[in-house]
Amino acid sequence: MRMCTGCMEMKPKKELIRVVKNKEGEISLDLTGKKPGRGAYVCRNVDCLEKSFKTKRLSRNLETSISQEIYDDLRKAVEA
Repeated sequence: MRMCTGCMEMKPKKELIRVVKNKEGEISLDLTGKKPGRGAYVCRNVDCLEKSFKTKRLSRNLETSISQEIYDDLRKAVEA
């Protein structure tokens, strides 16, 4: 079980999308859940994604700012 940074609900890992910050500080999406690095999770729901960015919880959990490019990629993954 992992917590969504948008709705703050505990859900099974398979239902969430993982955003990872690696040792070099690069942010990427981890759709497999196996990339090394610090991870934060978001539901496959546009409302949770919007709430996560509006409250800056995703940025705080990863301890870095999230670029618009990563946000757009995450939005595409959620909508797919």
